[in-house]
Amino acid sequence: MSVNVAPLHDFILSLADEASPLQWAAQAGVAAAGIAIGWFTAKAVCPRFQPSARWKFGAGESRRVVFPLLALVLVWAAKLVMEHWGQPVALVAITVSLLLAFLMVRLAVYILGHVLPEGATLRLVVRIIAWVAWIVVALHITGLLPEVRDALDDIGFPLGKSGTRVTLLLVIQALGAMAITLTIAMWIARVTGGRVLAAQTVAISTRVVIVKIVNTVAVVLAVLIALPMAGVDITVLSVFGGALAVGLGFGLQKVAASYVSGFIVLLERSLRIGDVITVDNRRGVVQAIESRYTVLKAGDGTEAIIPNETLITQTVVHHTYTDPKVATVLPVTVAYDSDVDRACALLAEIGKRNARVIGDPAPLARVTALTDRGIQMELTVWISDPEAGETDLRSQLLREILRTFAAEAIRIAVPTQEVRLIATPETPFPPNKSNT
Repeated sequence: MSVNVAPLHDFILSLADEASPLQWAAQAGVAAAGIAIGWFTAKAVCPRFQPSARWKFGAGESRRVVFPLLALVLVWAAKLVMEHWGQPVALVAITVSLLLAFLMVRLAVYILGHVLPEGATLRLVVRIIAWVAWIVVALHITGLLPEVRDALDDIGFPLGKSGTRVTLLLVIQALGAMAITLTIAMWIARVTGGRVLAAQTVAISTRVVIVKIVNTVAVVLAVLIALPMAGVDITVLSVFGGALAVGLGFGLQKVAASYVSGFIVLLERSLRIGDVITVDNRRGVVQAIESRYTVLKAGDGTEAIIPNETLITQTVVHHTYTDPKVATVLPVTVAYDSDVDRACALLAEIGKRNARVIGDPAPLARVTALTDRGIQMELTVWISDPEAGETDLRSQLLREILRTFAAEAIRIAVPTQEVRLIATPETPFPPNKSNT
């Protein structure tokens, strides 16, 4: 690959012969004035028109984008006026190109910060965009951009029987078009999803379905738009679609079933965020319903990833399907010499004193069985916030039961064992203890 550097030589000579020092100073003053006015205007105006979080379209302050935009418009307008009066504009034109690259970088940071999570990936992508933008601008200013483009177009190879030539320039254009369209699609989907999720008048499951459909359609449209932009025939997608169908038929049945099941669960509203369910011997609160899986958070803080297919093919015990109230049952066994009526009254009173226990249905204490250990009882209380978990509630109630029963001389039954020693003819003397 060889690049003709003659345009760079011509560019340097044109700069030296185009204007006098006074004209160069005037151009520098015009460019500096446009940048200064843009900076001060953005600083004064943007803080007064801060959008709410719901209507925010990017990450960070909007002034970081408004400033280069205003500066670009002002300097570009000054360039048009100077050209109209026949004044040299080489330095102003260079400033316009630099401001355009600066605006692209700032805009990319603003949009990508709203699409990608903060971290190493975002910083790497922003760094790549900055390098590409400044290199392209430098090549454009020096006149080397057409030469570099032709050199990249010379590197390639024929593909297939049709002889379609795949060049390095085509690959770069395809990657660039794909990156731009996917970024715009993800940004539109993210902004639209934020608006939809904020609509409190629509059920949460419906909002999630709409967001997922918007995300899927945005990505598909981005691919269909990017490929023709790069000069790729989209009919090749039919081959890919056939291969994908074969893959789904053989190895991806479970994955496809989980994706379809996810949309079914969301559309029929059988599950919602915050519901308490038991599935596959796991009980927890539904934290998220994704396209392929559902996140179930247990009371101990662990999170289970349940494939959506499981929610369709297995029985799901829904504790809050029609009523958010959930019963918590605490078994207690007292000794046979205890006052059962008093114990039941104390258990019901303990339930009523707890802050999380609701009054309707009221706490209920009952005798459930007579066992070899003692009288088996249970306390049933109802709560309206099962998503907060039951572990702390059970601990509070049990501790209060121990304190109250101890104060009222009601004994908690404990396992006992009676051993009898029976005398036999071989026993030299009768035992002096019959039990322990």
